[in-house]
Amino acid sequence: MMVGVPVALAVIPARGGSKGIVGKNLSLVGGISLIERAVAAARDATTISRVVVTTDDPAIAAATRAAGGDVVDRPAELAGDEASSESAVLHALDTLRDAGTPDPDVVVMIQCTSPFVLPADIDGVVGALEAQGTDCAFSATPSHAFVWRLGEGSATGVNHDERVRLRRQDRAPEWIETGAVYAMRTDVFRRAAHRFCGSVALYEVPPLRAMEIDEPDDLARARVLAPLVEARDRARRLPNRVAAVVLDFDGVLTDNRVLTTTDGVEAVSSDRSDGLGIERLRKVGIPVMVLSKEQNPVVTARCRKLGIECVQGTDDKIGAMSALLATHELEWSEVVFVGNDINDVECLRAAGLGVAVADAWPAAVAAADLVLTRAGGRGAVRELADLILASREAPR
Repeated sequence: MMVGVPVALAVIPARGGSKGIVGKNLSLVGGISLIERAVAAARDATTISRVVVTTDDPAIAAATRAAGGDVVDRPAELAGDEASSESAVLHALDTLRDAGTPDPDVVVMIQCTSPFVLPADIDGVVGALEAQGTDCAFSATPSHAFVWRLGEGSATGVNHDERVRLRRQDRAPEWIETGAVYAMRTDVFRRAAHRFCGSVALYEVPPLRAMEIDEPDDLARARVLAPLVEARDRARRLPNRVAAVVLDFDGVLTDNRVLTTTDGVEAVSSDRSDGLGIERLRKVGIPVMVLSKEQNPVVTARCRKLGIECVQGTDDKIGAMSALLATHELEWSEVVFVGNDINDVECLRAAGLGVAVADAWPAAVAAADLVLTRAGGRGAVRELADLILASREAPR
């Protein structure tokens, strides 16, 4: 808990309709949907006591619950193109109050269209509200841009005299809303029914993390930027010492499909780059093991080819994993486990770092500490190997 900062309620408006991008709030960035990203950031913020998503969409509601958030059903009249986010937040507050939950001192509106918001950003906005004693606060990024407006016959400068080209360091910064986080004192917000409900503080967010997704091009840029924006954070999630990597087989080392011939022989599809990633891990002394429910010989054959240990044919993955670690005298806290489906959830939660591939089942994604950008059988293991090896060379 941040000293002197009130505990706040997070409300995330996430309607199902969107003109710019169909199903926008369920769109994936870095293998995680926008709604799941917002819920995860809010849950990890120290100033947030509860995370509520207000939505009219059953799929968004299901993703919210899987990610650990609560849901308020948003009525149709507050879910159209003309409805404001504030109206949805007020409705959520009313619904919670009617159900016996008193108004919080502070309500935080988080927009899931900002994919790179961090828990620290949320805490920073709430902290700025309290430190400066204002009625509301928001996340913003500095700008030194020369802004122009098209007029009749000529463009004119808006925030500068076009005849004077001051250097960047000689110009006071202006501030752009990131659109990600807004904190309001609830009583003041109720009276004003608007996010800017009185005196205003702002919290600075780096430009690289300050983007909103409104159009398809925005989504494409976010997907390209995700590995760059989140690289340092991803590396920091790794255990201080990675003693071993344990992989599920189907859906991690394969693309989760199986080809069956007429005589019953099964074949799977895997990625050679994953094999190289495993080899590189082994060369630096990090063993890689496979833990699989499948008894098919194809699992044994692939693991033999890769030169890695394999435990298969187990329905009790958490028990088999515990036995495997005991055999090798390893601690859960120093092991990375990679999975993709509901039978991997217990191991994902217990490992020092639970990792889900990009196309993992939602329950596995929700249980994971890290979601890769590559799919199972399509370079996911290589991506993880590169991340581990890079973290060994870079300062934490």
